[in-house]
Amino acid sequence: MRAAQANMRPAAIRRFYQSVETREAEDGAYDLLLDGRPARTPGRNRLAALSLPLMQRVAEEWERQRETIEPADMPLTRLLNSARDGVARTIVETRAEIVKYAGSDLVCYRAEEPETLAERQRLAFDPILDWAAEALGAGFRLGAGVMHVEQPRDAIEAVRAAIEDFADPVALAGLSVMTTLAGSALLALAVARGRLSPEEAWRAAHIDEDFQIEKWGFDAEAAARREARRREFEAAAMAANLSRGS
Repeated sequence: MRAAQANMRPAAIRRFYQSVETREAEDGAYDLLLDGRPARTPGRNRLAALSLPLMQRVAEEWERQRETIEPADMPLTRLLNSARDGVARTIVETRAEIVKYAGSDLVCYRAEEPETLAERQRLAFDPILDWAAEALGAGFRLGAGVMHVEQPRDAIEAVRAAIEDFADPVALAGLSVMTTLAGSALLALAVARGRLSPEEAWRAAHIDEDFQIEKWGFDAEAAARREARRREFEAAAMAANLSRGS
């Protein structure tokens, strides 16, 4: 099994450049330059963004690569590739997918028992629902267990309106990745609007999982996968925050 998995892995790409820098283009975006030449996404689009601070972070990812390029160590670059090659062409569909998460948002579903878990959820989720009602005008209903709860149309439309504010494809890609990884459009919006830090939102999204770890113990492989997802979440938060005002 391990031998087969090893054979399926793509061959390592050797670092093929010496210098890394950013440069403002005529359209106001900032390109990543490798040895003075514009870098390209897998779809052959420019590896560029409207936010200079974001592109400087992307440049840092390329600069810290050594003999071979490690894609897992380049979450911002991967997100930017996705934004340029995919989200930029599917803005409407990406927004709609985020809205779907709001219809069954993680923070609206609560455990009835054990009491310890229910209390942790209440302390973490209730302030987010209060914020959504006040800041977005979105009042959500609570449900117990996994039974679906139909949310008010006004609440869903309020979330849809908030997502419309993410016009830049990179910012929208960041919001989409956060939503998917957290299972919550409201947690993602709270991070993008500065109500929560990425760390706070990540902890809130994993209350149930952490409770199970306390009860049944720690699994090293699962922990490694979770850490990789956490890094993706933090990169998405950075991209959303740095690009939203661009």
